[in-house]
Formats: sequence, structure tokens, C-alpha cells
Amino acid sequence: MMGRGPAYPAVLPSPETPDIGTLAHAVLDGRVRLVCVLGPTASGKTRFAVTLAKRLSPLIAEKFCGAEIISADSRQVFRGMDIGTGKDLDEYDGIPYHLIDILPAGADFSVYEFKKRFEEAEALVAGRGAFPILCGGTGLYINSVAAGYRFGEARPLSSPRAEAGDGIHFFGTLVDREERNRRIDRRLDERLAGGLVEEVRRLLDEGVGAAKLISYGLEYKYVTRYVLGEIDFGTMREQLSTAIHRFAKRQMTWFRGMERSGIRIHWVLPDSIVNR
Repeated sequence: MMGRGPAYPAVLPSPETPDIGTLAHAVLDGRVRLVCVLGPTASGKTRFAVTLAKRLSPLIAEKFCGAEIISADSRQVFRGMDIGTGKDLDEYDGIPYHLIDILPAGADFSVYEFKKRFEEAEALVAGRGAFPILCGGTGLYINSVAAGYRFGEARPLSSPRAEAGDGIHFFGTLVDREERNRRIDRRLDERLAGGLVEEVRRLLDEGVGAAKLISYGLEYKYVTRYVLGEIDFGTMREQLSTAIHRFAKRQMTWFRGMERSGIRIHWVLPDSIVNR
């Protein structure tokens, strides 16, 4: 049986039933300036964020022309890295999105650059008269927004601008561990069958260095090693699956740490606002 890494440090939180009407009132009266949808990989974050944008938009129409999604994913910023990052752009179903496909594959992208780009995207959304929804699973990027990181002010990176999470309503998408494990394995096999190896070969042929691809981690690390002949396909698939499961656990550990720092996350099932 394939290893899954160490167990979670704590029991999973109980899911809540989201009250979109109450959230809309908080948006309209200015108590909520940003909604953040976070969660581990394969937990349905994008689907929830898109449904939320559609449900929230008519309820806040007196003040906003709609809702738009700003991505907080450290690898979806790169063009040409589509299968391995799971962009699934058709999932947005017409909802405008930002910070996806903004840099060439092989470029560097730091939390400093993310925070700068996020603020630009947030200003763009506001300038269009829309409301922003931040969605992703890169904990450091999300924390940079939640804690109000400021760079170049001779202050520690973790020094907050205001109380943690001030004006932000956090949703966390929650999926049973075993179900998420099944989703991860099913999605991995779909990506391998759908051209992930060919995508990595193309990136290498286009001049993206193997070391750079490996530094992106997960799919790109293990598939690059397979393409280079360092490991066989079966070993690649097994090691990659194990790495993704462990990554999901680390994400949950990070998000639970955010809660311990004082941020209130409303944990919900990914389909909890569908047909409500």
C-alpha cells in the first residue's frame, strides 16, 4: 500500500453551512472588503469560488457590478504550465480571473512579487466596479494578504499592518481525507493520460531548464526526472502521488496554523452553496 506521509496534527474541522445573504450584507456595509477561498489541493476551491461569485453578485449589485477571482496559486502564474498546475480555465465559466498566465515558464516568482501583483489586481477589480475573491492554496501568498505584509519599510516580513484577517471573510473548502486521497490519485492519472509528460517535454524543448522545472516541485519535479531517465514511469507515479498527498497535509497544517494566529476560517463543503 502506498505511503501517505504523517497523519494530520489535529482532527479536521466540522463544516459549516455558508450564509451568503449575511455575507452580502457585510460586503455592502463595508465590513468585508475581500473574500478568500482557501483549502488543500483537490478540495474544490475553484468550483466553490466560482459558485460563490455567481451567488454573491446579484446580492451586492447595488454597489458592485459583479465578483472577480484573484488566484493565489504559486504555479498557475506561468504560461504553458497548464496540465501540471490544473488550471482548468473552463471551470471559471465566465467569471473574470486574475494572476493566471502572467509570466513565462521558467521565470521566478516570489511572495514579494505576488503581493505586488495582488495589489495591482485588487485595484483593477475595484476600478471595474467589481468585488474581489482571492482563491488558492499557496499558504504564504494568502498569509501575505491576511497579515498585510509590507516590503521595503524596514519591518519584519511577518509584521501585520492591522489585525490578522481584518476585513477578510475566509472560506476553507473541506473534503474527507479518504475522498481527497481518491481525488488526488484520480486527478493524477487523468493528468498523466492527458499529456502531462508531453507538457514537460515541450517545456524542456522550449528552453526551460530541468533544474528550474524540478524547483517548481510536485508534478514538474517528478515528471522531469522521469523524462530525464532518472526514474521509471511506475516509480515516478508512486513517488509523485505520495508527494501530493503529503503536500495536501502540509497545506492543512498551514491553514490550521493561520487559525491559531487568530484568523477565523469558515470551513465548508465545496458543493455547499450549489442549488441553495
